[in-house]
Amino acid sequence: MKLIIINGPNLNLLGQREPETYGNQSFETYFKELQTAFKSAEITYFQSNIEGELINKLHEVGFDYDGIILNAAAYTHTSIGIGDAVKAIKAPVVEVHISNIYARESFRHQSFVAPYAHGIIIGFGLESYRLAIQSFVYI
Repeated sequence: MKLIIINGPNLNLLGQREPETYGNQSFETYFKELQTAFKSAEITYFQSNIEGELINKLHEVGFDYDGIILNAAAYTHTSIGIGDAVKAIKAPVVEVHISNIYARESFRHQSFVAPYAHGIIIGFGLESYRLAIQSFVYI
């Protein structure tokens, strides 16, 4: 099973940025834990702060991978283009958020990804990614 985690803007700062919201662990460290925990899956990782690069990556993997875990971060709430890219591809996408977006600012309550996502996991910290992988691996 081929899965990819695609992270959007500012998630490269996990472990440093707002630890009260996002925790103290870097995503790279957590990603290694995920790869160890899910040896039966080939899991890759991509992160970009640039909207177009995220769209290009969705296009690149969206017809060949078994699943995509997407945390578009702030682009979730602003990017019709990312929503359209998710709609256009065949691979199922699970939208993930580390924090509970509904407990934050009201502008974060809108998702342009959600209408086209296979499912949404929010508010479980980095464990949201593990839950998303489980949704693919244990089907």
